[in-house]
Amino acid sequence: MEMAAESGTGAAERRELSPRSQQQLQERTPPPPAAPPPAPQAAPRRSPQLRVLLTPLPAPGRRLPQKRLLGAYDGAAGGDGKRRRAEPSSPERADSGSDGDGDGDSDSDSDGTEAGQDGSPQLSAYERKRLKNISENAKFFAALKLHESAARLHEIAAKGTSQVARRAKPRKAESGTVQRRSMRLQRIQPPEVPQVEAPAQEEEYPQVPAGPLPMAADGQEEKSETALLGTWLQLSEMKHNDTEKRTWDMKRYQAALSSMLLREDGVRKVVSSRVCSVAIHPSESTVLVAAGDKNGHVGLWDVSCTAEGGAHVFTPHNSSVNCMHFSPSQPAQLLSLSHDSLRCGDVSRALFDEICRSEDGLSSFDFLEDSACTALVGLWDGTVAVVDRRTPGTSPELLADIGFKVTRTVAVHPVDRQYFLAAGSVDVRVFDVRWLRRSGSSAVSALRGHTKSVASAYFSPVSGRRVVTVCADDRLRVYDTSSLSATAALLSTVRHNNNTGRWLTRFRAVWDPKQEQCFVVGSMARPRQVEVFQDTGVLLHAFCSPECLGSVCSINAFHPTRNVLVGGNSSGRLHVFMG
Repeated sequence: MEMAAESGTGAAERRELSPRSQQQLQERTPPPPAAPPPAPQAAPRRSPQLRVLLTPLPAPGRRLPQKRLLGAYDGAAGGDGKRRRAEPSSPERADSGSDGDGDGDSDSDSDGTEAGQDGSPQLSAYERKRLKNISENAKFFAALKLHESAARLHEIAAKGTSQVARRAKPRKAESGTVQRRSMRLQRIQPPEVPQVEAPAQEEEYPQVPAGPLPMAADGQEEKSETALLGTWLQLSEMKHNDTEKRTWDMKRYQAALSSMLLREDGVRKVVSSRVCSVAIHPSESTVLVAAGDKNGHVGLWDVSCTAEGGAHVFTPHNSSVNCMHFSPSQPAQLLSLSHDSLRCGDVSRALFDEICRSEDGLSSFDFLEDSACTALVGLWDGTVAVVDRRTPGTSPELLADIGFKVTRTVAVHPVDRQYFLAAGSVDVRVFDVRWLRRSGSSAVSALRGHTKSVASAYFSPVSGRRVVTVCADDRLRVYDTSSLSATAALLSTVRHNNNTGRWLTRFRAVWDPKQEQCFVVGSMARPRQVEVFQDTGVLLHAFCSPECLGSVCSINAFHPTRNVLVGGNSSGRLHVFMG
């Protein structure tokens, strides 16, 4: 049927050609081959079927079968290679030719160029030779055992990579190991020469013993030291005018702040390391400044003395001096507090006497009365202690737990001395010293709103109606403590950069003793400056000097009666702004 359809399609194409083209086409086309004579007993015609059988490759040594085309082919085409339809002589032959299998020893070819006696197609000579070559090659490669050699080499390579000896990394030379072996470079004497024992090296900062210490300056001439101590003693013996701490109006106060300037002779390196506390002598004739640093040194500086002997350094402590105050009733005494002890430097006796000693660590102190006989001391473990200087020994009179994790600063109310203010990690509270207990002490008032650690909290100097705090959340807060209610009211908040880091002393906002409503605090702003704020949060003035002030003054203090401001930086320098 397919051949008929193809012949019909060819006739239709020939009808479309011209008569001359059809004649040429007929001359070129060879005549069709003659059909074979029909069989005497022909069965009904069946359409030929072409079957393809794919067989897997056998094991080595066996014959490799190929694709087998099963069907009826015409082998009488004269070797032209064209396939012709063949009618089987009987239905059995047709069935056997169509259902023949591809197994056994028959040489059936896929192209059917040769036929066997049973009418099935056989392999040609070329393909038989090809199969023979394939079989011989397979036997040759099997004899070489290439697959086994490849697998063995792969195993050796995989095993060799894991067992490759890695070169050991050289050890780093220790810090104390000398690389060179020369005895001369190592400063080692030859074995035949007896070695001389080297003297033991002294510590850079020897430990200060407990108990009283003589007031002797470190590495200074005795003559200049005597002159400075004499000046301190002379200023302390002078009678001071009992002038009340005055409060000016804001315009006059701002004008006074603007008149205070920093000159070149107002900058001096007083101590060797970072300043942690500053105190100003109350004398009105001479400006005498004391500074405590991180290494336990206490430096005294007579600002009016421009000579090199105007500053002297003492070492009454082993660690940082966090708090210092001149005695209100006896200015000849300078009380300084370090981590391990509270000492009183008395210039009249030329002695640093020890008042209190504790292994828990001291943080700050304040006087409970003007005579400075009793003091309130804060400890780093969150407790507070009451110290009486008239009692022999260095133990506190009372050690009370106020419920803090850390007590950074303490401040006594300037009017009602029984109240004191304590600042801890995130707590700022007012307590009554009369109700302190060893455990379970309750607060009178709480100053809330701090979200991070509080660096300082102080009462206003005249009435105590205000409290200013410095917090690590970059806020300065002012509270109303006039009534001491259960929760103090927040008056104002100032956004201020208090991120001083580890190399600067944390900021402390302290009030101006001459002005009830204003306080001073250090600043991280550039150019470097010291800022003065009003309790309403308004910035009144910024002390700056591009020529003389190029660092951050973390610790600052106002003179009690004169227009003098002193600021200390992290290198031990003091900057004095004077009017």
